[in-house]
Amino acid sequence: MTVRFWGVRGSIPCPGPHTVRYGGNTPCVEIQVGGSRFIFDGGTGLRVLGESLLEQMPIEAHLFFTHTHWDHIQGFPFFSPAFIKGNCFHIYGTLGPNHQTIEKRLTAQMLHPNFPVPLQVMAGNLKFHNLAVGESREIDEVTISNASLNHPGESVGYRIDWQGLTVSYLTDTEHHSGQIDPNVLKLADQADILIYDCTYTDEEYHEPGNDKIGWGHSTWQEAVKIAKAVNAKQLILFHHDPTHDDNFLDDISQKVQQAFPNSVMAQESLVLTLEPVLI
Repeated sequence: MTVRFWGVRGSIPCPGPHTVRYGGNTPCVEIQVGGSRFIFDGGTGLRVLGESLLEQMPIEAHLFFTHTHWDHIQGFPFFSPAFIKGNCFHIYGTLGPNHQTIEKRLTAQMLHPNFPVPLQVMAGNLKFHNLAVGESREIDEVTISNASLNHPGESVGYRIDWQGLTVSYLTDTEHHSGQIDPNVLKLADQADILIYDCTYTDEEYHEPGNDKIGWGHSTWQEAVKIAKAVNAKQLILFHHDPTHDDNFLDDISQKVQQAFPNSVMAQESLVLTLEPVLI
């Protein structure tokens, strides 16, 4: 099981000299298990992933969306392999506000005047699948489970299980004061890799006159609390705030290491590999 990060920022892409080491692309995480490829979210990191896939065609992959805020879908219209006949993409998402399907929301993003090329121009075989909140699906011996998270406009997190290994992808969620969200506990329980929304620090989250309460994101301090509560083996801090430059993230990394030594700040091109335990 290989986990690769193609986009690790939240809210908006932030390329520039101060974000070179961690990267400025918005969320996209790729997980390869055996011969199967799973992609989580379609931020601008999806465009970069797509360019790398052009050398491996034909491609079949499963693309799961947590929700359809811009930073999680804005790479989809620039996903080159989807425009090429012979490639196949299974696209999954829960129903959004007003019961809109993932197909309808991705289609709307690419309509005039928002975008010059409609989704229907994509020549790849796009197969859309509606997920129920709380549903689990078996795909090529991999179990993908979801649960709702605390985020404006609705969002879900995912748990990926394969041969005793677990990756938890929990981005765009705001912690609850005084207790851990039961859905977070369920999705993250005993995770080998816990990828968690750490957009803010506690100081930023509670800053007088400029707090981030109700914005739908969490802090690295809460991530550590959750990782310890679920006995996660490794914690990956994800969805970095666009105002947090490389030096700021370095400083957070040092603090997190002291609180939870087996932790890593997500950065573009980071690759993690898990081997199943043979009994």
